[in-house]
Amino acid sequence: MKKVITFGEIMLRLAPQGYLRFFQNDTLEATFGGGEANVAVSLANFEVDTAFVTKLPKNDIGQAAVNSLRYFGVDTSKIVRDGSRVGIYYLEKGASQRASKVIYDRAHSAISEAKTGDFDWKNILDGADWFHFTGITPALGENVAELCLEACKAAKEAGVTVSCDLNFRKNLWTTEQAGKTMAKLMPYVDVCIANEEDAEKVFGIKAENSDVSDGKLNHDGYKQVAKKLMDTFGFKYVAITLRTSISANDNKWAAMLYDGTDYCFSKSYDVHIVDRVGGGDSFGAGLIYALGNKYDTQKAVEFAVAASCLKHSIEGDFNRVSVTEVEALAGGSGNGRISR
Repeated sequence: MKKVITFGEIMLRLAPQGYLRFFQNDTLEATFGGGEANVAVSLANFEVDTAFVTKLPKNDIGQAAVNSLRYFGVDTSKIVRDGSRVGIYYLEKGASQRASKVIYDRAHSAISEAKTGDFDWKNILDGADWFHFTGITPALGENVAELCLEACKAAKEAGVTVSCDLNFRKNLWTTEQAGKTMAKLMPYVDVCIANEEDAEKVFGIKAENSDVSDGKLNHDGYKQVAKKLMDTFGFKYVAITLRTSISANDNKWAAMLYDGTDYCFSKSYDVHIVDRVGGGDSFGAGLIYALGNKYDTQKAVEFAVAASCLKHSIEGDFNRVSVTEVEALAGGSGNGRISR
């Protein structure tokens, strides 16, 4: 791959230590994260030339966000420095039958108030061969949705592959708003990523005989979802992540990748979760890496799922693993024995 560009919001993450509830003590750990930023960091750790594009204020918090990306080697030169604040999200990690909780404080963040003209997409995409965004970014406002559309059009004109993780967030917009906006963006997308709920919430496409709430996943139903998405929007690939939630701590994790001919299902992992946030982003990064390096469909989905499986064992939004570690797990080394 030559270069990957990701576009979205990076936020300040404030979280109680371990499994404490909000303000159970007087400490909140401060780190950074956000969908497309997480993808950029994962790809940088895979030694891919990667740039993250956003808008951040010229203050100490904005600079700390930039520095968190630079630490991993992400190109931050395309970030616009203006605006008044960095968005925040508060995370309370769940345990056992108590679910995790996220509270957003991102209104009036710099990127949510970005406008047409802030980004020179032709220049940003010069030399790139992949552009990635998620459904979270256009959900920040009509102005940001317009920026996503500008970027997608510019990417298509430049012959750049476009991927999108639908990533529906009910705290940001309604299903009606999501469907209307995302439908305008999908004609420019080559690789669509969704989970067991996104296709239904955004486009009303539901897997038959599946109920994520009780752990029932029907493979034939997901084949139907993938085919309908591809037939509707003309994607080259559709990836669907398959999570069975046993508790807040334990999940089964797998995925399917459809290339228009074959439906390839990965192996399923029994995951004991350290930190679930960023799990989908690490899958997206793994898929981008695999497809960008011409892996076949089965190998690509195995790599992406293995990358995401490892992320669930790492604190924070960012996936801190190498290609070698992912390939070892994808190849069957998942017993957790010490490596020396």
